[in-house]
Amino acid sequence: MNYIGTLRGQLEEMGKGLVETLPALGIALLILFATWIVARFAVRISDMLVGRTEMRASLKSLLDTLVRLAIWIFGLFAAAVVVLPDLTFASMLAGLGIGAVAIGFAFQDIFENFLAGVLIMVREKMRIGDVIECQGIAGKVEHICMRETHIRKQSGELLVVPNSVLFKNPVEILTDEDFRRYQIAVGVSYDTNLDHAADIIRRAVEGVEDVLASKGVDIFAQEFNSSSVDFLVRWWAGSSPRAGWESRDKVIRAIKAGLDESHIEIPFPHITHTFKETVPVSQLGDTRKKTP
Repeated sequence: MNYIGTLRGQLEEMGKGLVETLPALGIALLILFATWIVARFAVRISDMLVGRTEMRASLKSLLDTLVRLAIWIFGLFAAAVVVLPDLTFASMLAGLGIGAVAIGFAFQDIFENFLAGVLIMVREKMRIGDVIECQGIAGKVEHICMRETHIRKQSGELLVVPNSVLFKNPVEILTDEDFRRYQIAVGVSYDTNLDHAADIIRRAVEGVEDVLASKGVDIFAQEFNSSSVDFLVRWWAGSSPRAGWESRDKVIRAIKAGLDESHIEIPFPHITHTFKETVPVSQLGDTRKKTP
């Protein structure tokens, strides 16, 4: 059997097929290049149209992605039909249906994060710029992509979080409203008139500039502690972490100044030691002069 002749014939057939296919490949490449240009212009037009509306930034990003994806699907199908004339839309869907099962199992996490990203962008809550906490992750949402979300920590580091983590777990949005409520505990001594102390604390908190006094200041006698009677003090201030720390600092300073001015003691814990037996105490440093 002439193996060399058979191999030569197959190579010649492959070469002829490649030469015959070159025009179709060239046209397919032109179609892909045109698809790239059309996708870029379509996204710009979409941004111009959407920019006149009050649509959220996350929805704008989702719309751009869907426009780009639709154009590329059409372009790839057109290029495939040029190279493979027998290819039809029905046969392509059938092939995609068979391959989607295998691809779905292989890239399950990727598709899960992709779908979670779409749902996060569609829902109204958790906008770009919000400060959130989720599963020990805390920071400001900078960007929401199709597969992950970028969160900037207060210390400056950037966290890239898979969208499925933010979609499947409870997310606490700290800046959903412009104001949020803060609270601290304040202790006064047992010999203090509680009504008078509560009035001093209330006036001190309401006098702080950052406190939203119109929403009310709560002063509750909370418990009998070991060395003090504790008040629970609650007030409203800006919802950002910076605003919270600043208002807490000013409130504590104002309460301390108000109680000091009224001579109301803020006690510290007292410890009393008791012994079963009498403990002898020797007198040291006797300064009495001895008589000669």
